[in-house]
Formats: sequence, C-alpha cells, structure tokens
Amino acid sequence: MSIFVENITKTFGNQKALNAISFSINKGEIVGFLGPNGAGKSTMMRVLTTYHQADSGKAKVNNFDVNDEKSKVQKNIGYLPEHNPLYSEMYVKEYLAFNADVYKVAKERIGVVIEQTGLTTEAHKKIGQLSKGYRQRVGLAAALLHDPDVLILDEPTTGLDPNQLIEIRKLIREIGKEKTILLSTHIMKEVEAVCDRVIIINKGELVADKKLEDLREDEQQIIEVEFDYRVEEVVLNKLPHVISVTNTGGFVYDITFNTSKDMRPAVFDFAHDNQLKTLQLSKKNKNLESLFTELTS
Repeated sequence: MSIFVENITKTFGNQKALNAISFSINKGEIVGFLGPNGAGKSTMMRVLTTYHQADSGKAKVNNFDVNDEKSKVQKNIGYLPEHNPLYSEMYVKEYLAFNADVYKVAKERIGVVIEQTGLTTEAHKKIGQLSKGYRQRVGLAAALLHDPDVLILDEPTTGLDPNQLIEIRKLIREIGKEKTILLSTHIMKEVEAVCDRVIIINKGELVADKKLEDLREDEQQIIEVEFDYRVEEVVLNKLPHVISVTNTGGFVYDITFNTSKDMRPAVFDFAHDNQLKTLQLSKKNKNLESLFTELTS
C-alpha cells in the first residue's frame, strides 16, 4: 500500500482542519483529491509530506511513518506544491542540478527527468523565460529527480491555458503508469480525464471515496426540467424515486432520482397531470461535478 491514513486529525487554534480522516491508496493508482476551498486538502498533503504533524492518528507512505520516519518518507515522495517554488534566474539544468545535490542523487537523473517531462528543448533557458506550462514541468522534474514511488501534486494545472492543460494531463497519465499519484485540483474534468478514483473532503471530513467507473455506473440519474413559471420543490418531490429537487436558476430544476429507469416520461406525465407546462426536459449524466456539489454545498 503506497499511502495509508487512519483517523488523522489536525487543528489550528480553534479550527479543526482535519477531523478523523481515513483512506488508503494502492500502488499505481491516480487519485483525485477534491474539496472546496478550506476543506483541508493542502493540510492533508502537508501531513503526508511531513511539513505538518497531525494532532492524532496515523499516516504512512510506503509503510514509513510520517512522524517517526520522516527522512524515509521524504525519499519516497515527490511533492509539487500549489505555488511551485522556482528560482527564475537559474537555468533549467542548473536548477535541477541544485536539487540533485540536495537529494544526493546521481547527475545522470537530470537528463532522464528532462526527457521524461518534455523539457529537452527548454533545458538551456532560464526558468523566468519559460511559460507557465513549462515551469510546471520543471517543478514536476524536480519532484521526480530522486525517483520517488509516490507523487503528491497540489493544483498542478492552475493558470494553464487549454493546450498546456492537455500536455500536463498527458504527462501525469504517463507518469502514473509507474507511480502512485495523489492529485489535488478544482477542475472536475481534469479528475475525470486523469484519475482512477476520487476522494472528496468537506470541512475537514471525508465525504466520498469512489472509483470513477463506479460513479459512472451509479444508478442515480438527474432530469433537468424547465417550466414556464416557478414550481414549489415540494410538488416535484411527489414524483416516485425522488432523492432531491434543486432550483438551478429561473424556472429550471434538477431532479435527482434513485433509479436507473429513464424518468423523463414520468416527469412529462406528472407535469401534464398537474397542469405544469414544460419548456424543456433532458437527462443529465450523474457526473463528478454533480456528486461534488451534492456533497459539499
């Protein structure tokens, strides 16, 4: 098991950033780590990377305890923080050589990670001359220098343009064939494109841990319906198999059903029987974004 977390709790003053969080990640998994701002994602990542010490609970990386075996944990983890700390006046190769000295790894690794992260054509440039996408690649290269088994990436695609997003996602997928990756992001499509599984926390507590393939096969469905005037949610709750009714703006409603049966005919018949005029009616897939909203709103 690459990452093991059991009942981790961390408090800052009167604020409980993490409340008895538990999960585990197997070798070779790419896991999306989601939550709204202030949910505790970065705190959890800092506990795993030994920057913070939890108040209680256990956490291990490759079976090394994050409190008792910090140096061994650090050797097994590559960490790319949200604000990638780079020296803009250094050349790419110079910066990686500096990091290689810190990690005490062979200089041959510099060429390997430059090729692995697609930096070959940029290696002669100063970091300050690089685009945001290539600076993220430099951060990834530095995180990979000591060939860690586990990568922890905190918002690795923040501020990238669409083309850069595609390139970094492809790079993460390639790296994920050989390593375990815990990836924090606010971009749901990124998780769906890259990850095998998603862990969602909210207000310091774990609220979901699902494989994406299980999420796609979820029996729940959402029907989006627009009426020509406002309808009270209590009326729509009379439909069979209803879990929730949400007004998404104007006269548009998302109705979530706990059944795999297509509920569009039932909604149409219900509207007709109750003299409700429908302007549009469609089925929405139960996706990661809807799950996230449901669990964190």
